[in-house]
Amino acid sequence: MSEDRITPAKDFTNAPLCLSGRGVTKIFGLGEKRTVAVDHVDFDFHEGEFVSIVGESGSGKTTLSKMLLGLSSQTEGEILFQGKPRDISSGAKRKEYWKGIQAIFQDPFASFNTFNKIDTVLLDCINMRGGKNLSKQEKFDMMTEACSFVNLKFAELTNKYPFELSGGQMQRLMIARIFLLKPKILLADEPTSMVDACSRATILDMLLQLRDEVGMTIIFITHDIGLAYYISDTVYIMEHGKFVEYGKADEVILAPKAAYTKRLISDVPKIHEEWDLSTVDELAVN
Repeated sequence: MSEDRITPAKDFTNAPLCLSGRGVTKIFGLGEKRTVAVDHVDFDFHEGEFVSIVGESGSGKTTLSKMLLGLSSQTEGEILFQGKPRDISSGAKRKEYWKGIQAIFQDPFASFNTFNKIDTVLLDCINMRGGKNLSKQEKFDMMTEACSFVNLKFAELTNKYPFELSGGQMQRLMIARIFLLKPKILLADEPTSMVDACSRATILDMLLQLRDEVGMTIIFITHDIGLAYYISDTVYIMEHGKFVEYGKADEVILAPKAAYTKRLISDVPKIHEEWDLSTVDELAVN
């Protein structure tokens, strides 16, 4: 399986930390309706690292991603950004934090304001990075470069609305935004689940380019453990709000210790082997 990796996994043990957490917990509701979505998780994400958080629907990975983005507050625990306790207690502080962390979401059709043209979307990114006073030509060149990075032509997009693009094009436009913003951390929440296989490979390649060219840390949220193996340096396996296993991609996927990790791996269909549906039958019975 190791020959199928897109790039060799790197060791980030001694790299500087960019985002970490201790005892991070999220609880919804009270009393009998109390639900622990994320249960006292610890994590360390390093500069330039490609991290995957893998789990089935309902495992808590999206709730965790919202806390990492500052869109939802943690019930307990602490999140540190660049080695210091994260402070997003005011709107201004939250906006400053978002300069360092951005996201690509699963549904490209819900990621844009339908009333804003593509020019406005990209100009907002330039302004957010302090380029408000740049000349019109400089801004045009930056938008052209960003679109070129994701294999789009800005001249063909100008004055159009995002909904006039295909799903794959909209997802690439999301990455063009990231190219302009150049955050320290990119959180990609199932960014390939709504596009075809060809677009999926293109998007993954672009994410790796961002990591290699900009030194960006990428946190990849996915249910696909095979995909996580192919692209990640480090993998965290999440079940029922807890990390049941984590480590270097080769160690976690090729020599799994947790029963849940082994089941996720066994559930990956293999073209040249008879599919094992026993886990499906077990779940149906339970």
